[in-house]
Amino acid sequence: MALRNHSTITQFILIGLSDDTHIQALLFVLFLGIYLQTLLGNLTMILVIRTDSHLHTPMYYFLSNLSFLDLCFSSVTVPKLLKDLLSEKKTISVEGCLAQVFFVFLTAGNEACLLSVMAYDRYAAICHPLLYNQVMSNQLCKGLVWGSWGLASLNAVIIVLLAINLDFCDAQTIHHYTCELPSLFPLSCSDISINISILSFSTIFLGLGNFFPIFFSYVRIIFHILNISSTTGRSKAFSTCSSHLIAVILFFGSGMLRYLMPPSGSSLDLLSSLQYSVITPMLNPLIYSLRNNEVKTAVKRTLGKYPQYFRH
Repeated sequence: MALRNHSTITQFILIGLSDDTHIQALLFVLFLGIYLQTLLGNLTMILVIRTDSHLHTPMYYFLSNLSFLDLCFSSVTVPKLLKDLLSEKKTISVEGCLAQVFFVFLTAGNEACLLSVMAYDRYAAICHPLLYNQVMSNQLCKGLVWGSWGLASLNAVIIVLLAINLDFCDAQTIHHYTCELPSLFPLSCSDISINISILSFSTIFLGLGNFFPIFFSYVRIIFHILNISSTTGRSKAFSTCSSHLIAVILFFGSGMLRYLMPPSGSSLDLLSSLQYSVITPMLNPLIYSLRNNEVKTAVKRTLGKYPQYFRH
């Protein structure tokens, strides 16, 4: 797709996370470790869920899709960040920048929808256990996942089509380590009022629009748990959704902060972006495995099938 804008620049300069070469070297080692852990953790989750028949349930079907999204989400920004930490000049083409914006919206929007779907799955499992298998049929589960992809894709296309029409005249320094739409707006010499309105609507629609179903699902879940007479029953019911609740807080807390607050170019912008696009994808498989006995047992079974690959 050809760019329509009349930009006099062909590339942007990213300020990155630090100008100090020693700090950049340390950050490279840190983020390389985080990225490798993200790849290993999420690929392990996908492998275990796909190969262990005990985990062929709606909950783990959604979790394997979440792991795939976390792989994609992290890979949109971290490899470029690692490259820039080793480069003296941190640049990205206008086309490459807009492509990064598209895939950030695609993966982040998809993850927001999927977390909402997973909350409904927990609500159905805890509040209507006898009807769970009927409610969460294979057809419905696949439809919800594809619906998440469709909604996120449509949103990302609309956002990027509007961004393509922006003019970038003189300013070309992005006060961030990656291309995110809020950081591009200050560089444009076009009227960005429509873009800001669309971005705000998108954030509210996909952010709050998915957060409220999660909130109401957990309200119903909490009331149901409080009505369970046995302490063991309450503990077991809560443990099935605590991991998901932690993932929701980590993702929505930092994501909403980044896209609902006006860009300031401060360290808060950088930290919120790092939280939802780098740290959360690494933590999700740890959260779901360390707090889930079924996953830990399945990992042991999977490793037991291939002992020759894990001998020292």
